[in-house]
Amino acid sequence: MRLPTSTEDSESPNLTPVIDVVFLLLIFFLVATRFDQEERELDVELPEVVQAQPIAMTQGLIINITREGTFKVVSQEYDESQLQALIREAKKNNPHQTALIRGDGESALKYAARVMSLCNRADMDYRIAALQER
Repeated sequence: MRLPTSTEDSESPNLTPVIDVVFLLLIFFLVATRFDQEERELDVELPEVVQAQPIAMTQGLIINITREGTFKVVSQEYDESQLQALIREAKKNNPHQTALIRGDGESALKYAARVMSLCNRADMDYRIAALQER
C-alpha cells in the first residue's frame, strides 16, 4: 500500500538545525564576553617606565664600506679602532642590536671580513647586504 506524499513538508525547508546553531553561537558569545569582563576587572597596578624603547623598533647599525675601504656609519668616517669602539658601545646599549654590513661592489672582501671580525668580537649578530646590478 502506498502512502500519500505530503505537500506541506516539501514546500518549506526545515529550519530547526539553523535555529539550534544560532542559539549555540549566542550562548558561546555570551560566555566569552563574561570572561573578557572578568579580566578587565582585576585590580592590577601597572609599573611605570621612565625611558623605554621597543626592541622591534630599534634600527640595526648600518656599516657602509666604500670602494677605497673606508668605514662609514651615518655618513661619518671611522677607522678600524673607532669602529670597534662604536660596535661595542652599540652592543652594550642594546644587547639585541644587529649590524648590517654594506660593501661597495668594487671594494676588497678583506674590509668586509674586518667588520665581520669586529662584530664577532663584540658578540653582535650581523647581516651582509649584497647588490648585483644587471
